[in-house]
Amino acid sequence: MKIINTVREMQNHSDFSRMRERSIALVPTMGFLHEGHLSLMKDGKKRANEVVVSIFVNPTQFGPGEDFTSYPRNLDRDLALCQDAGADVVFTPKDTELYQSAYQTYINLTKLPNHLCGISRPTHFKGVATVVSKLFNIVKPHIAIFGQKDYQQLLVIRQMVCDLNFDIEIIGAPIVREADGLAMSSRNTYLTPEQRKQALCLYNSLNKAQELVNSGVIETAKIIDAAKDIISSQPEAMIDYIRICDPDTLEDVQILDKPVRMVLAVKIGKTRLIDNMMLTIESLNKL
Repeated sequence: MKIINTVREMQNHSDFSRMRERSIALVPTMGFLHEGHLSLMKDGKKRANEVVVSIFVNPTQFGPGEDFTSYPRNLDRDLALCQDAGADVVFTPKDTELYQSAYQTYINLTKLPNHLCGISRPTHFKGVATVVSKLFNIVKPHIAIFGQKDYQQLLVIRQMVCDLNFDIEIIGAPIVREADGLAMSSRNTYLTPEQRKQALCLYNSLNKAQELVNSGVIETAKIIDAAKDIISSQPEAMIDYIRICDPDTLEDVQILDKPVRMVLAVKIGKTRLIDNMMLTIESLNKL
């Protein structure tokens, strides 16, 4: 496994791989890897000749007062996990390598960021779109793989790739969960043992939503109210948002007449967690 720290070396490596007609899969991460990240790498191994993993805690996607400085980091452990998962290259640039002192160019989407996480984190997706576009230009992948846990991020990246004509296939990989259902996240390490138990309210509320749909409930307000009851029963839980929305536009849906995406963000203590699930109506699946 090759470890690359500079933009120039990464571009040269990718140029040489492409010259040899070797396909490249990119797995962008902020490090502190878990099984969810490793599943993306393994998927990449099936789809391309080379898997490049980027490890970069991107400062531009953190707002004031967020956890940029405290975000968990353990590069040595991450490199060992990448090697075990079969990564071919790990790209680990420093902040100053991607954002030099005179840096002033950012990418803004006009619609998708105006929903969900973009409301409480108004600069977040500007930072996400900017750093991912930079990684695409540096790594020059044929495909890039993102987890569906960050569902809004996945849509933002797909829209950016379409709008800016990137010749890259974007893969959305299924959410990887702990044995009890909690979506894997690097931020789970912030949770105390008691908070870890409370955090299951996110997954439980999603499952309850699908149960209600299966029983014939199609009014999204009723489904959201049931989710609020489950989450609010936990002493340290504070809801940021619960939405049931169109899976492509993220616009709110009032009545279920097609598959929709239920998405939620909840703080357990000081730790902000997100999760989502597609809600489907059984009768629609038979059409």
